[in-house]
Amino acid sequence: MEHEARLPVRPDPRHLREILASDVDRPIRHRAQIADLVVDWSRQPVTDSVLAELHEIARGTGVAEAFGRMAAGERVNQTEDRAVLHMALRAPSSARFEVDGVNVVPEVHAVLDAMRSIADRVRSDEQITDIVNIGIGGSDLGPAMAVRALRSSGHPRLRAHFVSNVDGADIQSALSGLDPERTLFIVVSKTFTTTETIANAQTAREWLTSRLGEDAVADHFIAVSTAADKVAAFGIDPARTLGFWEWVGGRYSVWSAVGLSLMIMIGPRAFDEFLAGAHAVDTVMTQGFTSDGGTAQNPIVTLAMIGILHRDVLGRGSKAVIPYAQDLDRLPAYLQQLDMESNGKSVRSDGTPVTMPTGPVIWGEPGTNGQHAFFQLLHQGTDVIPVDFIGFAQPNHAHQQHHDLLMANLFAQAEALALGQDGGGNPHRHFPGDRPSTLILAERLTPSTLGQILAMYEHLVFVQGVVWGIDSFDQWGVELGKILARRIAPQLAVDEELPEGTDPSTASAITWYRGHRTR
Repeated sequence: MEHEARLPVRPDPRHLREILASDVDRPIRHRAQIADLVVDWSRQPVTDSVLAELHEIARGTGVAEAFGRMAAGERVNQTEDRAVLHMALRAPSSARFEVDGVNVVPEVHAVLDAMRSIADRVRSDEQITDIVNIGIGGSDLGPAMAVRALRSSGHPRLRAHFVSNVDGADIQSALSGLDPERTLFIVVSKTFTTTETIANAQTAREWLTSRLGEDAVADHFIAVSTAADKVAAFGIDPARTLGFWEWVGGRYSVWSAVGLSLMIMIGPRAFDEFLAGAHAVDTVMTQGFTSDGGTAQNPIVTLAMIGILHRDVLGRGSKAVIPYAQDLDRLPAYLQQLDMESNGKSVRSDGTPVTMPTGPVIWGEPGTNGQHAFFQLLHQGTDVIPVDFIGFAQPNHAHQQHHDLLMANLFAQAEALALGQDGGGNPHRHFPGDRPSTLILAERLTPSTLGQILAMYEHLVFVQGVVWGIDSFDQWGVELGKILARRIAPQLAVDEELPEGTDPSTASAITWYRGHRTR
């Protein structure tokens, strides 16, 4: 196969049981400290020589040079002709990131200051009890995941609600039981034209004004958008509008004003810790390259290249992310977008077809819930699925016995997947083992460590995109369905002949819907 010719690397053919038993120093050599994260890949099918080969591929595909171009503000998002500087969003005020020769860091910190002012005002306003964030994609997944993850740091009075789906059940559920006088809406849409977001925002507006009148919009809505005219037309005061930049992609935007709901819930100081954690990992990534483009000392590149090994040498098209922390229950969904929207591409940046499989399917659930759902397939299924386990030494609750049991399960699952078990002649009780996993550990789930985890995965996705030669920062694949939906929507509520050229299957579905849409 063509990708095999491109990647001649071969993993260690021995069973993980044998690999681990024959090398007592392996757990020390095959792990790294990434800021406050301890990352252990000793249960992966790699030797020192295999890792050296993988890092040579990273060097040969120009990972270090590509990272340098991104950090320098070059337009590495080629299909949209944009710079990609989410690292600038968490950089200290003394840092310098330039776009077209202009240092954008002062602008970033001006927005952060405005966010802090809003957050402090809301947190001290006893009238406000509920925050409703209306967005979709990166305008929802990031803040929704992070607010959930850091709920132990949340404000005791405030409750956060997130509305993303255009399904009316989503906004109806969010508004149920809320008091309009005590509710603040944050509408997040860069263009203020996103169909789902604007539909939900209009419904929220109608809910509010039907109870409090039109004048209430100015006091109960905040916008995060670059479309000041559309925001003003909606009725939101321009002074209550926060902007961001074209060099911020949606799935990389939780660090920006998109994260306002998070800052309100955990407070400006904790949000600063969140940013600082991500910046600490940016520093690890930056310092992990040698002057000649070498990557062998970069642990994030190591993780990315192990993923390349699974996808392009071993043909493993799926990866599970299992956080042993209930507060991280939305992390797998967040990483789905980060990875699959970034690297789910079949065309290289230059427009030619890719030469290797790209973009694994990312999925997961928290442990121990997943153990009673899909771990059967992980242990005894016909597909080998690499797993990232995430765990913490200290819980954010007082139930130490629960946490000990939780972490015992994490370590047990990693061991069982790697070593397996002889069934003693009973094939149903045979566990083949030799199933790889990586452990990502930290002392506690804090704003800082959450920022570190997210930034680490961002860089991992970037490295893999460079190796595959794709643009990890566009998402044209989401556009066609949107265009067709805008064309179909007006046809559903009328009993007119469908436009010429409507394909028969779509026409049949529309006809059925027309006949059943009203009771």
